Amino acid sequence: MRPGWVLRLAAMAGYALLLAPALVVAVISFSAGDFLTFPPPGLSTRWYAALFSNGELMTALRNSAVLALLVASIALLAGIPAAYAIARLRFPGRDTIATLLVAPLLLPSLVLGLALLLALQPLKLAATWPGLVLAHSMVALPFAVRIMTTAFGAVPRDVEEAAWTLGATPFRAALRVTLPIAAPGALAAGALCFLVSFDETVISLFLVGPRLSTLPVEMFRYAETRTDPLVAALAMALIAVALVVVLLVERLVGFTRAMGRE
Repeated sequence: MRPGWVLRLAAMAGYALLLAPALVVAVISFSAGDFLTFPPPGLSTRWYAALFSNGELMTALRNSAVLALLVASIALLAGIPAAYAIARLRFPGRDTIATLLVAPLLLPSLVLGLALLLALQPLKLAATWPGLVLAHSMVALPFAVRIMTTAFGAVPRDVEEAAWTLGATPFRAALRVTLPIAAPGALAAGALCFLVSFDETVISLFLVGPRLSTLPVEMFRYAETRTDPLVAALAMALIAVALVVVLLVERLVGFTRAMGRE
């Protein structure tokens, strides 16, 4: 059954509502003026040039990229075994463990950031790479576990059992059969964990320092003291990073397959 014109109109209105703020920011990012005004007095790429020549923002961009890569790697290394155990094994406390793994998503970011600061400060891990990696991994891990649980659940159990009958141990069957089939889900989980870490702001505000900061934090600080369109150009740069990651996943495996629905 094809959707009617009312449903199509409602969908178009929804898309327009979601995309309108981004379109406004995109136009402002090319403003030739000195202030955030819409419509802009003229068009120019001066603020993109100013963005890429800003040493503090470029350093923060590098920090965010490296941090996101580390967090995505750790989230996958920890999340894949946990997701396999939840999806494939039956043991006491399985549901409790699954609930605890998603617990960080149930807490407000403000509360979680303050709690992490109080926990990491006595250990001298605040404003350090290990502290930031640990904090971001705590937030990214639930996404990796959730996606990989779905991906493993979509793999037919008969395939794994067939490997057992051919002499493979359960561990070898999981490593050589189940995991490769669920690999698109791992790619999607890694991409999402990268974006979660790259865009994290509230928790980072509690844990960064003068010598170690991330791009969203520097964007927040910049917007506090300045009202020029450079912040709009920076926002478009963040959107571009997210879009590239999403398109990469879609290009390589497709979202339907990556989420374990095929």
